[in-house]
Amino acid sequence: MSATEIVLVVLLLLAVITAWKGIKTIPQGEVWTVERFGAFTRLLQPGLNLIIPYIDNVGRRMNVQEVVLDIPEQSVITRDNATVAVDGIVYYRVMDPAKAAYQVQNLTGALEALAMTNIRSVIGEMDLDATLSGRERINVTLLKTLDGATDPWGVKVSRVEIRKVEPPENLVRAMNLQMTAERERRATVMKAEGDRAAAIQRAEGEKQALVLAAEGRQQAAMRDAEARERLAEAEAKATQMVAEAAAGAGEAALRYFIADKYVKAFEALAGNPSSKLVVVPMEASALAGGITQAVELLQAGRGAPPPGAAPLAGGSPWSRG
Repeated sequence: MSATEIVLVVLLLLAVITAWKGIKTIPQGEVWTVERFGAFTRLLQPGLNLIIPYIDNVGRRMNVQEVVLDIPEQSVITRDNATVAVDGIVYYRVMDPAKAAYQVQNLTGALEALAMTNIRSVIGEMDLDATLSGRERINVTLLKTLDGATDPWGVKVSRVEIRKVEPPENLVRAMNLQMTAERERRATVMKAEGDRAAAIQRAEGEKQALVLAAEGRQQAAMRDAEARERLAEAEAKATQMVAEAAAGAGEAALRYFIADKYVKAFEALAGNPSSKLVVVPMEASALAGGITQAVELLQAGRGAPPPGAAPLAGGSPWSRG
């Protein structure tokens, strides 16, 4: 091979190396830094970029996508001296690649250590019950603290999540016993309240029933009183009518009225099927005389014979035998 050919090959290799050093293709989601003699000069954005070969070099390759950082599990002591195991997740994104590359060394390690120390600080100010039930509060506090602390690094912390807050096994058993006792207490209280409400309802029902019964008895008594009043009025009217009739017809009409009542009462007594023996408490002649006077009064009312007429033939029907 001649010297000319060797020179051409060397020049070709030098051109290839120069092109490889001067032409850079940046993938999407990354930003590279350019250093000139070790000093930061500019950033290379995704796509095709050109730099000065042998003078400019690629410094740091920064990922500008959102990154998920796992926080290792650690033991944390709460304010009431309870030990809990805690771990979590931090979501962050590099907003200023130059600051993230040159303001902090080992960005991932720095974020992890910062998150762990702040978790201990936040949970250490809370009781165990507040820690177990206040994850949202812990997340908000950690997010605010980490976002403010990482701002000089050109990093934006978008979200912090506590994944596990686990107390020791003996504490879990004690909490389960306490929860069981609390549920039993609530069940007992609810049962007592239910029994009390049922007793009140029963008492109210009995009271209303007594009130309704009293009202019913009162209404029945009022209806009975009204019926008796109407019966008394009817009897008073009947007595008045008899009195008026007696005033017009004399003593004979009154005797007729009494004899009529007596006969009806005697018929009712004799017609009773359970009565096998009828005892007449007065003389039969008196009853016969009253009936005879009643008949004479009726004849007088219909058109009595003139004075001196003969009495009824055969005399009183009760006088026979």
